[in-house]
Amino acid sequence: MENLAVFFDEDVLSTSPPMGLFERAPSPLLANQTLFTESPQRIENIKSVLERGPSADRFAWYPGRKATDAEILTYHTQAYLDRLIEWDADGVWASGTTYFPKGGMVTMRAAAGTVLEGLDAVLSGKASKAYALVRPPSHHADRDVADGYCFLNCVGIAVEHARAAGCARVGVLDWDVHHGNGTQSGFYDRDDVLTISLHMNHGAWGPTHPQTGEVDETGTGAGQGYNVNLPLPMGSGDETYLAVMRDCVLPKLRDFQPDLIIVSNGHDAGQFDPNGRQLISMAGFHGLASLAAQAAGELCDGKLLAVQEGGYNIGHVGFCAYASALGFIGVDLDLGDPLSYYPPDGQRALDTVADLIGRHPLFGG
Repeated sequence: MENLAVFFDEDVLSTSPPMGLFERAPSPLLANQTLFTESPQRIENIKSVLERGPSADRFAWYPGRKATDAEILTYHTQAYLDRLIEWDADGVWASGTTYFPKGGMVTMRAAAGTVLEGLDAVLSGKASKAYALVRPPSHHADRDVADGYCFLNCVGIAVEHARAAGCARVGVLDWDVHHGNGTQSGFYDRDDVLTISLHMNHGAWGPTHPQTGEVDETGTGAGQGYNVNLPLPMGSGDETYLAVMRDCVLPKLRDFQPDLIIVSNGHDAGQFDPNGRQLISMAGFHGLASLAAQAAGELCDGKLLAVQEGGYNIGHVGFCAYASALGFIGVDLDLGDPLSYYPPDGQRALDTVADLIGRHPLFGG
């Protein structure tokens, strides 16, 4: 039975945004400011559950590293990198909800480099499946735009690295609760990268996220048909997500025949996440990861890289990530969910899949 190679660098914990009002600057009306939504503590708790859970021996730990400028520039522009380095000197609010902390480039480089270490392990055969436990998340960062706590698009950098290493086609599967707009934008005109995003149907949220995440965003030019958005109604739970995976995601991956699958492994669609309105339980995340692993086994000799994205309930995210980690390597879930209790989706799952297929231009709608 295979183990999951987990890549981690302590420097992803080295900086943090300031205390404030959830994801915003401090409010003078509050007696107690709160921990910023995207904090090192969430990653510390994921690491803790992986190390202390019943199947801790199924995770093999490896060190990460720092990404170089040259590696960052495979995805991002020089002008954008220069801007990040300038922000690094003092820290800055890149947007109303996205803060770049002073000295944050160490954290950003550790995240991107650790993702590349995991990727190299998969491509070299050192590991069949790897999990990069990193922060901050990455999938909202466009080639020259910071957005949604994201500054370097580690998944985008990994895709470019994989293509340069000989992977003819790379499939990216994103189940973070928010639309993976930065990854979509980065490969929107490419037919060598299939981007699939399952997300809460939240629409565009401003100049840094003009993409709607709707079904009609399917790519342009050579990339027409290679971007698949699957917006799900708020309140979707395990059965809906798994049905959409089986009936929409897996067929598209089979059509594409990727040489590698990269998963944007967000857990903010969890039932108790403060940053989403979906209802996935530990069992749901385990099921999603199991289906992704099934696809990798069927299509690309098992080659799969999971990259940590969102997940902002500091306690519950550790359990959700543990569940997905077991799913990636086909190990049964051996912990009960300490929080989730909402009932199954029932008819909603069937209705959601029928609606998506019925109106989606890439599924005959």
